[in-house]
Amino acid sequence: MKVAAIIPAYNEEKTISSVLSALDSSDLIDQIIVISDGSEDRTVEAASAFEDVDIIELLENRGKGGAVKTGLDRSTADNILILDADLIGLTEKHINDILKPVLSGEAMMSIGIFEKGRTTTDIAQKMAPFLSGQRALKRELLENISGLDLSRFGIEVALHKYVEDNNIKTAEVPLPDLSHVMKEEKLGLWKGVLARAKMYWEIVKYILRIDTKSG
Repeated sequence: MKVAAIIPAYNEEKTISSVLSALDSSDLIDQIIVISDGSEDRTVEAASAFEDVDIIELLENRGKGGAVKTGLDRSTADNILILDADLIGLTEKHINDILKPVLSGEAMMSIGIFEKGRTTTDIAQKMAPFLSGQRALKRELLENISGLDLSRFGIEVALHKYVEDNNIKTAEVPLPDLSHVMKEEKLGLWKGVLARAKMYWEIVKYILRIDTKSG
């Protein structure tokens, strides 16, 4: 019943330490893997302050799907926890709560939903909970996703479609007082808007590719 936490990170030097501190405090986590996805800041240095963290430094950005696949290949754990590296307010309780449905056998995948954190992030997740980046799941689900390493930001869509198509039980877990840094805050308004648009376009492209294959 080992659990590996996979943390894709692209230029998250300001927040990754608090995420790793919370993971380090959880007795349920056996392995922590940080994938620096072509970061150009001090993400790797910040993660290196934690002795038990396995760090993989990708020189080129592969997107979230590629980063998660890289982390998955580094571990043999049957249970995987995927968290964003830009979370604000992550606690040991959040981690344990999102893992509980999967470790107890209640669900094959649990999806963490922000609640009572910040209005903007709360609303976004209520509108599209299947896009949440915080989730625990059985390893086999990720292994069964075709082209996981090429999905980039489409990884959540791919997982959503797979569990729906195969009637796999999932659970939504509220994560109170948790949010994340928005792209507009990281990059400034216009660069953030462009980065968000690029993310949504990658999601749309992945959906179109899935629809083409299934058609």
